[in-house]
Amino acid sequence: METTKILVVEDEASLQELLRYNLAKGDYHPLSALSGKEAIEAARRESPSLVLLDLMLPDMDGLDVCKTLKSGSDTATIPIIMVTARGEESDIVRGLEIGADDYITKPFNLPVLFARIAAVLRRHTSPHVSDTATIVDRGGVTLHPGRRRVTFQGEGVELTNTEFRILHLLMRRPGWVFTRRQIVDAVRSEQHAVTERAVDVQIVGLRKKLGAAAKLIETVRGVGYRFRDADDETSE
Repeated sequence: METTKILVVEDEASLQELLRYNLAKGDYHPLSALSGKEAIEAARRESPSLVLLDLMLPDMDGLDVCKTLKSGSDTATIPIIMVTARGEESDIVRGLEIGADDYITKPFNLPVLFARIAAVLRRHTSPHVSDTATIVDRGGVTLHPGRRRVTFQGEGVELTNTEFRILHLLMRRPGWVFTRRQIVDAVRSEQHAVTERAVDVQIVGLRKKLGAAAKLIETVRGVGYRFRDADDETSE
């Protein structure tokens, strides 16, 4: 069985070595890149299963590396976890908007990082399901797209069309952080305009209607929202 390749993009030698050592111990195959240019070349050449991308690199911004990889036909589907010491919400939001799958800030706990890596890989390797026909059942909440019906522990939950579409979006990708802009783009229609500010209002209404299941919709401060991944012990 082929070992999962993880490309570590980090210019700090000691941290690069630490990550490589621990990834190898975790039965991953670590690859190295010390700059943005090296990262892009390595991703195209090696087709890693995941990229661990530091946002502060010597030759180019990590966000530009992320954008380049996500716009390339041969690298667009490679999941990316951003690593940053800056902790700036604008960087996190921008990274998620251009396609990064998750983020973690330095200094980080290795078990937490590895849990996030496992969660992202799990989401990307799980069998593809139809977004419009497959029933989604998570945390006691069951959503039937075809019937446009939601139940919690067997009891019906009456939602507006926008609330339903937001819940469906979040439940399809548990643990995945969606920015307000991503939610707006996903649920707006010609008949109903949705603004970023309105997303917060919709979430409040959705949580109220879900009752005890409201806690499954988590707020990621300064970024957006996600539906709790039951298997992800790093939920915030």
